[in-house]
Amino acid sequence: MRIVVTGGAGFIGSNFVRYVLGEHAADEIVVLDKLTYAGNLDNLRDVAGDPRYSFVQGDICDPAVVDRVAAHCDAIVNFAAETHVDRSISGPDDFIRTDVIGTHVLLEAVRAHGVGRFVQISTDEVYGDILAGASVETDALRPSSPYSASKAGGELLVLAYRRTYEAPVVITRSSNNYGPFQYPEKIVPLFVTNALDGQPLPVYGDGRNVRDWIYVDDNCRALDLVLREGRDGEIYNVGGGNEVANLDLTRGILAELGLGEELVRYVTDRPGHDRRYALDCGKLRTTLGWEPQVAFAEGLARTVTWYADHRDWWEKIKSGEWRRYYERQYRDLAI
Repeated sequence: MRIVVTGGAGFIGSNFVRYVLGEHAADEIVVLDKLTYAGNLDNLRDVAGDPRYSFVQGDICDPAVVDRVAAHCDAIVNFAAETHVDRSISGPDDFIRTDVIGTHVLLEAVRAHGVGRFVQISTDEVYGDILAGASVETDALRPSSPYSASKAGGELLVLAYRRTYEAPVVITRSSNNYGPFQYPEKIVPLFVTNALDGQPLPVYGDGRNVRDWIYVDDNCRALDLVLREGRDGEIYNVGGGNEVANLDLTRGILAELGLGEELVRYVTDRPGHDRRYALDCGKLRTTLGWEPQVAFAEGLARTVTWYADHRDWWEKIKSGEWRRYYERQYRDLAI
């Protein structure tokens, strides 16, 4: 199979590329990535010499470049997106452009070139917060942030192309991923790297917002399974079954590093902050036989160790654009 992976130089995308190349000897991967601030070719350095891998720098909103890579592929897996909720609050324009218009450009290429499978990578955030129980794939979408609204918009386009054009599409909605190569604006890599440097860990509000966490390798296994065996037009929740409050996550990171809570700083909560997410993944389990394999404690330990061992990867990131963003977002914290 020849697979175009958009956003393949990002966090989950690069881990997916690595997974597919490791599991499927006959597959070829073409990564299409704009290389925005969170796209990083260092994430793919270990596969750069593999003859089954190639890279194209380009924007999914550019029909010319999308047509070029889609013309001879069997499948497209769309990771390309603006993803950070905080950034969507301060500047939503790029989110609408990439997550909605970019998805439209890709779907048009699927139609034009007869691509056999299109996988849209989405998020549990499209459901909005849920105070009890767990979200199932048929629940209404109630996005709270410009980010989650843009992802919901992209999903609706995908489903419309299925209904109108019978496009061979599937959608996955995953919970919070964690693991190697995650850009250090997200809570896990931000808190791990800040703690390693003895810097404050900014906890929003009371720290009791709950997220379900999945180790990135478990998500990649699920996505690969959906790519190959999922049914056209279906939506699949992908969650780890690990509901953890942000404050407990923070304490877990500090404990892995042998540190106390003196670095914790409570900061003003972000607008519209969803209180809790939870996913019912029964559909993925019963129809495709998937189960997460990495327990949360094990995955967190692996993740903390990876960042501790890869200072060369994140130290050069935490300057320039990252530093300017951090200082704007957390004005009251010195770093």
